[in-house]
Amino acid sequence: MAEVLRVGVVGAGVFGGYHANKYKQAEAVEFVGIYDLDKARAEALAAQHGVQAFGGDELPSFLARIDAVTIATPAFAHAAVALKALEAGVHVYSEKPLAITIADGHAMVDLAAEKGLVLACGHQERAVFEAMGLYDVPERPLRLEAVRNGTASTRNLDVSVVLDLMIHDLDLAQSLAGAGPGGMRATARYRTDEGYKAVGADEVTAEVEFENGMMGHFRASRMAEQRERTMRIVYPSGDVNIDLLNRKFENNTPFRLNADFAEADIARDPLGTSVFRFLDTVRGVRAVPLCTGKDALKALVLALSIDEEVAPEPSEYSIY
Repeated sequence: MAEVLRVGVVGAGVFGGYHANKYKQAEAVEFVGIYDLDKARAEALAAQHGVQAFGGDELPSFLARIDAVTIATPAFAHAAVALKALEAGVHVYSEKPLAITIADGHAMVDLAAEKGLVLACGHQERAVFEAMGLYDVPERPLRLEAVRNGTASTRNLDVSVVLDLMIHDLDLAQSLAGAGPGGMRATARYRTDEGYKAVGADEVTAEVEFENGMMGHFRASRMAEQRERTMRIVYPSGDVNIDLLNRKFENNTPFRLNADFAEADIARDPLGTSVFRFLDTVRGVRAVPLCTGKDALKALVLALSIDEEVAPEPSEYSIY
């Protein structure tokens, strides 16, 4: 691999812009360009960063010019673009969710392994947990309770609230549990506004029992009155209550956690941490990125299991 990595972004939306900013900040990279199916969108974002724009049928030529790529398209397109990139020998950082079907997620993980390429996923809040010191706690949690509420939005309606919001907490829970899910039960609510169209449920509550006995209680909504991101982690020796929006926590355990975690570099810029570790893994400086494709696939499998649990009959909800 060349010392200077040639990088690019697929997707010229909001998150494509975020990733473009990180690549402009990254060291030892050549930011080649931005691809979007709509070339005018790609041109607008590329102009802001002084890079080349690609669009339409130019994806193969774009991939031929780069070593690593961020995929920041709508979720339904993650797998299709990632598989083309991996087939072309390009290392892939996919925004979450990794894919929207288990088959596509497995295909991405398998192809990356076959090609010897890095596959990373944007579960960047792992950086916040790392900064807090939660991965160093010598006890497994007994229970984890997570609330992730958002207000009404027109973004990310191509997936359910589970794949849009809850999947963050599912990934964090599995990373702490060190075990996969066993049984679960879940309930859902759907917005019924005239003209509102979304894939899947808009509010979901799920209770998950992990294979090591840890219980997880998850609630996510995209029709709440106000934003909320909280988590309570119960250990045998106490609990930790986290306000993820305000970057504060209360620690009632005997374990020392970093009260100033919000000032740590990795937590101040979790997206940058995630992207730069991806690049370091591509270079061979790190063994793995912040979140591997395999870890992201585990979160996807659990998320889709919850979606399946709450899916209404076709007669009840026309999107299915």
